[in-house]
Amino acid sequence: WQKVLYERQPFPDNYVDQRFLEELRKNVHARRYRYRAVVFQSGAVVQQLCSVCVFVVTWWYMDAGMLSPQGLFGAALVSSLLGYILFDAVDGGAGRQESGRTRWADLKSTLVFAAFTYGFSPVLKTLTESISTDTIYAMSALMLLGHLIFFDYGANAAIVSSTLSLNMAIFASVCLASRLPRSLHAFVMVTFAMQIFALWPMLQKKLKAQTPRCYVGVTVLFALAALGGLATVSSVGAVLFASLLVAISCLCPYCLIRLQQLKDNIHGPWDEAEIKEDLSRFLM
Repeated sequence: WQKVLYERQPFPDNYVDQRFLEELRKNVHARRYRYRAVVFQSGAVVQQLCSVCVFVVTWWYMDAGMLSPQGLFGAALVSSLLGYILFDAVDGGAGRQESGRTRWADLKSTLVFAAFTYGFSPVLKTLTESISTDTIYAMSALMLLGHLIFFDYGANAAIVSSTLSLNMAIFASVCLASRLPRSLHAFVMVTFAMQIFALWPMLQKKLKAQTPRCYVGVTVLFALAALGGLATVSSVGAVLFASLLVAISCLCPYCLIRLQQLKDNIHGPWDEAEIKEDLSRFLM
């Protein structure tokens, strides 16, 4: 018997001999994970959860009148300047040289965004007057959940969409800002949303790539700050949120490592043929 179909043989087409299972291979392309590496990668999820938590707590403080828009704008401005300096200092300005973008271009983009946001803040304030508050809260919660689902955590998956994730976060910020007392509150809230949902992840990605130890430290401090802010609003919520962070950063990686040992993918002569030769020359 020969494993060919172009010769007539006294065997059916689906016949196999005793050597069939000799070519069986298991877990050929399976990846082996280390617990510390998985915990390190889970920091991106923890960061985004804390970002959403900080944003919601900040909105709550402004809605309750416990935080002035001037104070939030000043703090956000100072933190943005520090983050801007750190962003260039991490890699010595190599990323800026590769992109060819100047500081003057960054300043112009910032001024244009601030001017347009401030000019349209009265519109943002009255944009959802005809919609009930409960509906606004429900839409904001769904948009923030969608932001977390579609955010780029570094995985190469079809569901990942950085643009959609950012748009959903900004839409949630506009909805929540429309329930604040004044137009200035709405302007500061949308500006703060851009900083924490657009600029902050960019800095974190660079820290993760250039200085992993600094990235871990910043992640821990950011998580503690988010828990501290949430504890001032709800102690029960802080406990539940802390449990969620521990589950994502410690328990889920442990479960992944344990389940990886049970992985049993088989490969053999029954697999579909893969053409590894470069066929682009036939397309000319």
